[in-house]
Amino acid sequence: MRIDIVTLFPEMFAGPFGDSIIKRARENGILDIRFTQLRDFSEDKHRHVDDTPFGGGSGMVLKPEPMFRAVRSLTEEPPAGTRRVLLMDPAGTPFTQNKAKELSLFDQLIFICGHYEGYDARISEHLADESLSIGDYVLTGGELPAMVIVDAVARMLPGVLGSEESAPTDSFYDGLLEYPQYTRPREFEGMTVPEILFSGDHGKIRRWRREQSLRITKERRPELLEKAELSEEDREYLRRLEH
Repeated sequence: MRIDIVTLFPEMFAGPFGDSIIKRARENGILDIRFTQLRDFSEDKHRHVDDTPFGGGSGMVLKPEPMFRAVRSLTEEPPAGTRRVLLMDPAGTPFTQNKAKELSLFDQLIFICGHYEGYDARISEHLADESLSIGDYVLTGGELPAMVIVDAVARMLPGVLGSEESAPTDSFYDGLLEYPQYTRPREFEGMTVPEILFSGDHGKIRRWRREQSLRITKERRPELLEKAELSEEDREYLRRLEH
């Protein structure tokens, strides 16, 4: 997958994208991450990319011309595959695990990261394919949301994680929160690991983990159960929890 990030601060990505899973994915050729400096597309001798808002108001607004030129420089050639232009915007559609799976199917993702007071509305209306938000709060810029989304999408790509089974067991992958995990030692300060995990019966262990996911989801995020795909066995377990 090729990922292009249009930003005023490409140096912000050095740490998160230079370590751990993302670093290995880049070294193994699974991810090709490139950065486009927005100021390079300003025709102002001072390299300005923002201006005061029409109608008055505080702050500065990103101008459309540099942003359109920057993104178009990345889309001049017909795509070798599928492409999606994403605007990082607190007013965008909430980002979810399902959206991460959906985006992982594209061959190229272009992230638009803003700063200051906001964007000229023509950027969201006519340049981006969709706007995404990582939460109901406002950040200084779009760089941090872009990092979060790239990390979540990368985990969905074949070969990125050490085990192909890792992603499907993550929280939210199937609409539920993840079951509890344990490792050595078997007992620590009087706290023990559930006996069923030592039973050797993989069918019972799978069912126990499923029930734990259902229980934790019901306790912490019950609204997720409304959209989760549940079997009749799942529903029976939830009914027992009610009592």
